[in-house]
Amino acid sequence: MFFKKTFPGGIHPPTYKNLTQNYPLEEIPSPQKVVLPLIQHSGSPAEPLVKPEEVVSMGQKIASSDKYISAPIHASISGKVSKIDYFNHPILGKSLAIFIEDTGVHPDFIPFTKENPENLSPPELKKIIQEAGIVGLGGAGFPTHVKLSSPKPIDTLILNAAECEPYLTCDERLLQEKPIEVFKGLEIIIKIISPKSVFIGIEDNKKELIKTIEENLHKLGLNKIKTFILKTKYPQGGEKQLIKAITGRIVPSGGLPFDVGTLVHNVGTVFAVYEAVYLGKPLYERIITISGKAIKKRGNFKVKMGTLLSDIVEYCGGFIKEPKKIIFGGPMMGIAQWSLDTPIIKGTSGVLFLTDEELNLENSTACIRCGKCIEVCPMQIMPASIGLAGEYNKWNIAKEYSPLDCIECGACSYICPTRRDLVQFIKLAKQFTR
Repeated sequence: MFFKKTFPGGIHPPTYKNLTQNYPLEEIPSPQKVVLPLIQHSGSPAEPLVKPEEVVSMGQKIASSDKYISAPIHASISGKVSKIDYFNHPILGKSLAIFIEDTGVHPDFIPFTKENPENLSPPELKKIIQEAGIVGLGGAGFPTHVKLSSPKPIDTLILNAAECEPYLTCDERLLQEKPIEVFKGLEIIIKIISPKSVFIGIEDNKKELIKTIEENLHKLGLNKIKTFILKTKYPQGGEKQLIKAITGRIVPSGGLPFDVGTLVHNVGTVFAVYEAVYLGKPLYERIITISGKAIKKRGNFKVKMGTLLSDIVEYCGGFIKEPKKIIFGGPMMGIAQWSLDTPIIKGTSGVLFLTDEELNLENSTACIRCGKCIEVCPMQIMPASIGLAGEYNKWNIAKEYSPLDCIECGACSYICPTRRDLVQFIKLAKQFTR
C-alpha cells in the first residue's frame, strides 16, 4: 500500500457524500416506458436495428454502428417498440431515440454465452466487451473496446476509485458491496493489456472502503495489485491528475494517458466488464447516485437505461421542496437539466436535486486579478486570462493561454471570489480556437 500522493492545485469543496454513502444499493423497478437515445457514447451514433411495433426482449441489441468508435444499444426492458423519434437528451439537448413500452408480454432475456475468461484470448474478450456496448461509466462514455486497443504499449493500469465529485458515491457503494466482481473485471482487463503494474487509486476519506479493498485483494491472492491512498482533493479522480499522483508521469498537452503508457478505468466500467464476460449481460442498467436536499429519498440505485427522471422522482417519493437546480452528474462537472422528461443514459453517474442553500447564486462581477484561479488550476493554465480575453472576444489572445488543455473541472469558477463563470469562457475559447 502507498500513501498520500496528490497533484498540483485543486480545491476542497464540501463533499456531501454523507447524504448517500451509507445507504446499501437498491434497485428501482423497471418503468413502463424507456427512451433509449441512439448516442450514449463518444463517437458515431448507433443506427436502429428494430422498427416500430416490433417486440423486443430485455438485453436484445436494438441499435449499432459499423464505425469502430461507437457502441451498440440494448433494450433495457422487454416490450414493444412504440416509435423512433427525437427526444430530450441530457447532454446534447435532443437526439434520435428508441421508445419501448412494457406490454405485459415478457420474452425471455437471452444472455450472451457465459464464458470463462481463462479460455478466451484478449481479442475474444475485447469482442465481448464491444458487443456488450460497454463505455466509460465515469461520464465520458468513450467505448471501452477502443480504450483497450491502445496504439502504444501500456505498462500501468489504474482502477479509478477516487470518485472525487461531491455528492457522488455510486462507485464507492458498488466497490464496497461487489469487490469480488469488480476485481474479476479488473483481472479481465489485466489479461487483455498485460500491464507491469496495477494500482487502485482511492482518496483517504474512504477508510471503510480501503479496508474492504485490502481484505479482498488478500482473499483473492491479487498481490500484484497495489492500493494507492490519495489525498482527498478535487479533481483527484481526473485521469491526468490520477496518473500524475500515482506514477509521477505527466500526460503531454493534447495527449492521452496511453502517451505515458497508462490506462485508467473507473469502478463502474470494470464491473460492467465482469457482467459482460461472466454473466453474458450487455450494458442495459447501471448504478447511479440520487442526492441533493430537495429529493425525499436519496441513495445509490440500480436503474435501467432510458428510465425517465420523472419515474425516478416518483419512486423516491417526490420532493421535500422544489429543486432550484437539477444536475446530471456532479455539481462541479455535471450538466443542468430543464425537464424531468429526460432519460438516464450510460454516462449518467448521478442526478442531483439541489436547493437554494446548496447553491451559490451570487451575481458575478469584474475580475480583481487575485490569481486564485491560477493557484488551484490542476492543469496549471491561466483561467482568468482566458476569461478576460473571452469577455472582449479576443480569441486570438485566449488561444495563447492553452484553453484546450482545460479539463473543465470547475475549480477556477468555484474559487473565484467574484463568481466569474470561467469554465463557460474557456468552453467558448475552445470552440473559437480549435
